[in-house]
Amino acid sequence: MSTILSLAPQNVWKHFYSLTQIPRPSGHMEKVTDFLMNFGKGLGLESFVDGAGNVIIRKPATPGMENRKGVILQAHMDMVPQKNNDTVHDFEKDPIETYIDGDWVKARGTTLGADNGLGVAAIMAVLEANDLKHGPLEALITKDEETGMYGAFGLKPGTVNGEILLNLDSEDEGELYIGCAGGMDVTATLEYKEVAPEEGDIAVKVTLKGLRGGHSGLEINEGRANANKLLVRFVREAVASYEARLVSWDGGNMRNAIPREACAVLAIPAENEEELLGLVKYCEDLFNEEYAAIETPISFTAERVELPAGEVPEEIQDNLIDAIFACQNGVTRMIPTVPDTVETSSNLAIITIGGGKAAIKILARSSSDSMKEYLTTSLESCFSMAGMKVEMTGGYSGWQPNVDSPILHAMKESYKQQFGVEPAVKVIHAGLECGIIGAIIPGLDMISFGPTLRSPHSPDERALIPTVQKFYDFLVATLAQTPMK
Repeated sequence: MSTILSLAPQNVWKHFYSLTQIPRPSGHMEKVTDFLMNFGKGLGLESFVDGAGNVIIRKPATPGMENRKGVILQAHMDMVPQKNNDTVHDFEKDPIETYIDGDWVKARGTTLGADNGLGVAAIMAVLEANDLKHGPLEALITKDEETGMYGAFGLKPGTVNGEILLNLDSEDEGELYIGCAGGMDVTATLEYKEVAPEEGDIAVKVTLKGLRGGHSGLEINEGRANANKLLVRFVREAVASYEARLVSWDGGNMRNAIPREACAVLAIPAENEEELLGLVKYCEDLFNEEYAAIETPISFTAERVELPAGEVPEEIQDNLIDAIFACQNGVTRMIPTVPDTVETSSNLAIITIGGGKAAIKILARSSSDSMKEYLTTSLESCFSMAGMKVEMTGGYSGWQPNVDSPILHAMKESYKQQFGVEPAVKVIHAGLECGIIGAIIPGLDMISFGPTLRSPHSPDERALIPTVQKFYDFLVATLAQTPMK
């Protein structure tokens, strides 16, 4: 597990290793908050937790750099807790087990937490170093970014004083992000009274798994399968052809992760069981054929389970299935002026049905506020027709790019000096905290960058080792060349 401690730059990887030893799934920030506070205070730096649970650590300018603009180094402390179905891991108690595979650092059967642990580790390395040149620094390490950007939303004006914000939460080294998509959580709910299964019915649980999943913004355009959208195809056919009735559904567990697994329990006449099992095999073969070029083998299995006492009433079941089938999922539109970048998308993230309650959660994203409104209204209409109550929460606007940004020009020049090539300047189809923080603190000059990561929000998450050194070197050079006040 400790092999990553030998990687360069050691001052970054040692802090990342420490973070892997501290459970920090979203919603459980107590241990990592204490760790960061003890770290800051141990360096003799002003350290405090604000009212939203964010950790702020201040480091004075180095001699001769007092006249530079203050820089806020920003990352989030939480990680997405995703694991393979056969992995035994308690994200609230167990450390992440890392290993090196060629040029990549990976985790065994779980998310790695490099999103955004490497950003936090780089900040810690800067705070600890006594041989760097920099102006006034503030570390802003936010709480619960992955579940709703709650730390960023709760930030109060005046908590931080810097004029430049460097967000260390993007995932392609050599790219500078100057804008991002906004988002909205769409939640549809319904309560119903269960009815008893028909006499002579049996219960079958079907389980779909083995999908790649991934980040619902960064990887939404890669054509990856959504477990909920595959499962509804099977369920609809089972209801239509084999008199199946829906008992329960459990698919996906993170609003910003493409769902990798989903299962449903169906009640069905005993004499139709063999035909249902044939449909399971047919769908497994079909899904694997459709996604052969994108997914690793998809598993779709069935098993007999105890017949529950209640199931979803037929009319409500049909309405729910129709709404899930019709729900927009994936890319709606690319940015017309930047056709290789997604503008608007949605992720049918979480479905829970059973015990008299149904809840469906979708994350809608767009860098256009008007297209975001169009998409969320479309989703609202879809589920309203099924008789569901639809709520919009956690909305945030996109971060509009500023191509005349002084720090952007300084960083482009610095990158070219160091590495001999121009960095790419991009807009990202993901919800960076810059959009929220920029709305709270108007006038901030903001850039997002980071090392190269792949498949964040899934157990395939991995960090490209050589890019971590480049990322850190670039960060250090940027701090030495920040503009004067």
